Amino acid sequence: MKAGIHPAYHEVNVICACGNQFKTRSSHKGDIRLEICAACHPFFTGRQKLIDTEGRVDRFQKKLLKSAAIKKSRESAPASV
Repeated sequence: MKAGIHPAYHEVNVICACGNQFKTRSSHKGDIRLEICAACHPFFTGRQKLIDTEGRVDRFQKKLLKSAAIKKSRESAPASV
């Protein structure tokens, strides 16, 4: 191997937004900050967080109940000839 062409590796702290910290070696100088790591990622933890943006599920449920109520009222009303 040629001397002098490889980057210098330093020990750095990796800090996740969830609070998890660990040490690794990297050519990056200073701490590395992450938004998500293996300790909090749903793929690795098996826990999935369902984020309902803008109440889409609630709106769908209300629409479904409303349509069921309309259908039931049509069935119970006497048929006019």
